[in-house]
Amino acid sequence: MANRSIPWLGSADNGNGHSNMANKLQKVALLAAGAGLGVALSISYNVFAEKENAQAPLPVEELRAFSTVFGLVKQAYVEPVEDKKLISEAIKGMVSGLDPHSTYLDASAFKDLQTSTQGEFGGLGIEVNMEDGLVRVVSPIEDTPAYRAGIKPGDFIVKIDDTQVQGLTLNEAVSKMRGKPGTYVTLTVFRKGEAKPLTFKLRRDVIKVQSVKFKLAESGYGYVRITQFQERTTEDLVKAVEALYRENKGNLKGLVLDLRNDPGGLLNSAVGVSAAFLPQDALVVYTEGRSSDAKIRMTASRNYYQRNSKDDILKGLPQGIKKVPMVVLVNGGSASASEIVAGALQDHKRALVMGTRTFGKGSVQTIIPIDGKTALKLTTARYYTPGGRSIQAKGITPDIEVEEATLNGREESQLRLREADLDRHLENPSDKSKKETPAPKPKAETKPEAKKASETDEFKPRELVSKSDYQLQQAFNALKVQQLFIGNASSPAAAK
Repeated sequence: MANRSIPWLGSADNGNGHSNMANKLQKVALLAAGAGLGVALSISYNVFAEKENAQAPLPVEELRAFSTVFGLVKQAYVEPVEDKKLISEAIKGMVSGLDPHSTYLDASAFKDLQTSTQGEFGGLGIEVNMEDGLVRVVSPIEDTPAYRAGIKPGDFIVKIDDTQVQGLTLNEAVSKMRGKPGTYVTLTVFRKGEAKPLTFKLRRDVIKVQSVKFKLAESGYGYVRITQFQERTTEDLVKAVEALYRENKGNLKGLVLDLRNDPGGLLNSAVGVSAAFLPQDALVVYTEGRSSDAKIRMTASRNYYQRNSKDDILKGLPQGIKKVPMVVLVNGGSASASEIVAGALQDHKRALVMGTRTFGKGSVQTIIPIDGKTALKLTTARYYTPGGRSIQAKGITPDIEVEEATLNGREESQLRLREADLDRHLENPSDKSKKETPAPKPKAETKPEAKKASETDEFKPRELVSKSDYQLQQAFNALKVQQLFIGNASSPAAAK
């Protein structure tokens, strides 16, 4: 495992002089994941090449202090502790103190990570992060037990069955939520605005995430939703677009690309989705870090979204897709890979971005295998949009801001967790000003006894194209307005 890249971003030399870049991409892992290690991680990882340059001298005094503490624990702790456990916990503490996305992956977590990118895994279907010792929900994944039961972004998981979450590591909490499909787990959840905790009894399932969903909303107007960026997302997008053109029996007048609540995924898939709508070789994203391996420019070229030398998977796209008017829908649950796509299409003025400000996860993680069973997930760079914007802790600001539906009289977006809310988050390098004072968080409302939720409660997921989806309807309205301008510009009267 330590000598293999899984998967690598790029392809073999195809005779166009790209072999050097492909080799470089094999050395570094670019993670375009969601908000943190959780029940539903979806990331790209590779082997990180050993550095040729010599390391800086080790801090002798600090290492002596570490050795002293290690010896004291071994000698005086109330119960015997294995050396392996002490060293493992020391590594976890060292890495977790860096930023919210760097972490030590033990054998179980590393195996889960490898499984997650395939788009099928066991569990509940929640993208989570740790905050103040509790597990906080970033986003439930559509069509999963958590989504159907009514788990919402911003919920705090305080108890898993009879175990209090306080005191557990994120990996330990995730392990307790995972289990054999068909078995049950009870989550106790604190939700802002509710007077008492809610309980959800969830039936574990094999999570099969359908990455791309689509529908012809009405004649001439297509809708494509990407729930996560997985290995087959680009290929599935091509099939979706082809199907929309067949059903429409001709060119589309407009297309909505819905990236709301998409926690991210594989970087090469994000590049592939962007490349589907951008000109050949247009810059999609670039990264900047301390090492030369962390400085990479990824363009709308097959070498960056396809890992083999077969025919270009975007070759079958209808000709008109490169120019069809587009709206990209985003919100606070759109993270990382979603932000790469939205930022690329926005900077190239290829699409109108609509919705609310995105999560703001603009850092790159590298997976460095340690011994074949464990690995280090380390933040190594920041990524930038084609126009040079770092969206770290800021997110993508929509061209047109359209708030989401309200929840109990409050904007649901106000309850969302963003990168800037996480402890130890990386600062945005382009933000030279002083830190802005964060907006006050909504206070919990005093209510009568909150309703107890369970797996039997009726919860209907939002229809793919719903008339009650205000943001989506505004997206289609924007496309129709664009179509009016296009029609007026091409009319005989306009040509005079």
